[in-house]
Amino acid sequence: MSAYRETAARLPKSDVSAGVGLAGLLGLFAWIAFCRNWAEISTVFDLFGPREPLSGPYAALTALLFSSGPMVLWSVFVDKVHRNPSTGIDWDSKRPLSAVIHVSIVKIAGLWATWAIIGFLYCVARWYWSGQYLFAMEVIGTAAIPLFVLSVPYVLWLDRKMVEPRDHAWHFGAMLLGREAHDPEEVRKHWRAWIIKGFFGAFMISILPAGFAAVVEADLNQITEQPVRLGILLIELLFVVDVQIGTVGYLVTMRPLDAHIRSGNPLLGGWLAALICYPPLVFAFMGQNGMLAYEVNTAGWAHWFAGSTTLLWAWAGWLVFLTGVYAWATVAFGIRFSNLTYRGVLTNGPYRFTRHPAYLSKNLFWWCSAMPFLVTSGSPIDAVRNTFFLGCVSAIYYWRAKTEEAHLLAEDHKYRAYHAWMEENGLLTRPLAALKRRLRPRGPVMQHQPAE
Repeated sequence: MSAYRETAARLPKSDVSAGVGLAGLLGLFAWIAFCRNWAEISTVFDLFGPREPLSGPYAALTALLFSSGPMVLWSVFVDKVHRNPSTGIDWDSKRPLSAVIHVSIVKIAGLWATWAIIGFLYCVARWYWSGQYLFAMEVIGTAAIPLFVLSVPYVLWLDRKMVEPRDHAWHFGAMLLGREAHDPEEVRKHWRAWIIKGFFGAFMISILPAGFAAVVEADLNQITEQPVRLGILLIELLFVVDVQIGTVGYLVTMRPLDAHIRSGNPLLGGWLAALICYPPLVFAFMGQNGMLAYEVNTAGWAHWFAGSTTLLWAWAGWLVFLTGVYAWATVAFGIRFSNLTYRGVLTNGPYRFTRHPAYLSKNLFWWCSAMPFLVTSGSPIDAVRNTFFLGCVSAIYYWRAKTEEAHLLAEDHKYRAYHAWMEENGLLTRPLAALKRRLRPRGPVMQHQPAE
């Protein structure tokens, strides 16, 4: 127990510095300002094109460059992440190409086969060919050929520098070619990582345009004195921040930036809890007609507080704050954000106060904005049902949190130290942990040491 206490007494250093996300945030805001003022800029410089804000889907896609570029530069030139031992790269290696070409060919075969299979799955999954996903499919289809071509020089270059070039992709390629021994567990790790990138990457790209257009096209003169409309705009802006930075995280999973996926969550419960929250399953569970629909005959905060300007301003500010915490939780990851993955340990930003700031703030936002216990029908049945179902949604997010903790606790001693420190010192986690200990049945005291 003494060793456990000693570990818990120190907050481990975060694997991602605060400057990474801040750099991306500044780049994103600069691009948004440019797009909002494009009409004036094009007029002053007599540029070709429409004299209106740049709010189209390709402007939203370009924003990824302005988000990722500063984060990559900060990571390399300030944090020097490429020198981290966790990259598995020895930059001083002078290994000749002839020494790794046979490894690289197997790895390229594994990567190309992986992308072909993911492309096939996109084709047969019908939800990818309607609505917002059409834009994602267009982007991915356009990027496919350059991705295949550029993967060759990239793999050949990287394999000469990697300490162990036989990574997850190589094991999958070796399995396909059948010429060398492969590790089935490494193949499973390979596919967990690529399913995560394929599934969530397409989803994130698909939701880029709508929020970006709303922010760029917003008329500030019409809403600055209206608490509801101003609150909604600020919430939309913060969601744009979350989506933009989060999308970068899925796309920039590069080993030289120490942003590669070290492991995907191996727990089936973790996958179920996460996938329920995203299309297409989210529509069956939490959509308007889903099994857990919690907004039946609800009107929301703006309706119930309509008679008080003071309450409208206060509640709008509270909801903006909660969304700000949610966006901050994504920004803190920098280029390493993604669901169901282990890509290092965060201990700064909002993760200094609670282990799951995004889930906590998101669920509080839903409770405070939807107000499921207040219904326009006047039916207590609707109120009870809505409240119960939103409670079920919150329980799903609690389930997600616990499966993520189980994954990270098994992967990294630094996360185990962080987890223990939060139990004793976290602003929000400590009182919850104390309450849990009080409610837990008393049993024999067991001496234990932390897993290493």
